Amino acid sequence: MKTAVQPGTSPPLTQRKAKSGRTIFFFVLPALLVYSVFILYPIFSTFYYSLHEWNGVQPQRTFIGLDNYVTLLKDATFWQALQNNSLLVLVSVFVQIPLGLIMALVLFSPVIGKRLLNVIYFLPYLMSTVAIGLLWIFMYDPINGPINQLLQIVGIDAIPWLADANVAMIAILVVVIWQFSPFYMILFKAAMVGIPNELYEAASIDGANGRQQFFYITLPALVPTIVSSSVLAVVGSLKAFDIFYIMTGGGPGGATEILGTYMYKQGFIQFSMGYASTVAAAMFIIAFICVAIIQFVEYQRKKRGILS
Repeated sequence: MKTAVQPGTSPPLTQRKAKSGRTIFFFVLPALLVYSVFILYPIFSTFYYSLHEWNGVQPQRTFIGLDNYVTLLKDATFWQALQNNSLLVLVSVFVQIPLGLIMALVLFSPVIGKRLLNVIYFLPYLMSTVAIGLLWIFMYDPINGPINQLLQIVGIDAIPWLADANVAMIAILVVVIWQFSPFYMILFKAAMVGIPNELYEAASIDGANGRQQFFYITLPALVPTIVSSSVLAVVGSLKAFDIFYIMTGGGPGGATEILGTYMYKQGFIQFSMGYASTVAAAMFIIAFICVAIIQFVEYQRKKRGILS
């Protein structure tokens, strides 16, 4: 038998919780639908298509099980692309992130022209990737490019930066560093704003110099940002595509082939959508493992109280 709620009294706690839960659900439902349609469904579809032989055009698909994965493990081009992606990950984590931190520190130091430096630092990230790719193709031009003209002035022969398999990958990595380091600068700059000035004032009173303040105040406070930046760098490097496709298309001779360009060629040039889905599934698995490792290391750091 239900107990009637007397006028002027609040409903029971269980009813309030149920009503609150329904309200939260209806507010979350639109975002959940969008996430399911545009994130979860494509992920599951990718793994589903990877188990089939399909050209991506005709509706007929042939189930082949794990044959695509077996072929992938024997594919030399896939391993070359994965090696290039691994190099991109290392450059992103150990060059872009430290460079972004250095630029943020410069903007927080007492230097003249901070606003101008802020604009100069952030300008590459504001440009579209297509514009950056075309700009650096001109910069690397073996005949009219400014870089080779400077080399010839000092007596060095022109280098075919994007046509030489030995230097093409390095040339594109320089562009990637130039383009994305400002992004990490903004992350570190935002994190450094939240560090109380009282900590630096107290450290100065105790006689701590700039280096000691950085290692004992700034760096520990930036560890969460460094972890987040590392996750973004790893995921972004594994799904890179546009700048490589624009500048070299994966050439010369596959020297700059990465997983993104290889997946595109398999799906939209070779019309092997099943195998392209297998490459995409491998990208997802690798990214998931890398992020899980980073999160596990961060959990162990917090558990042991290192730099916190």
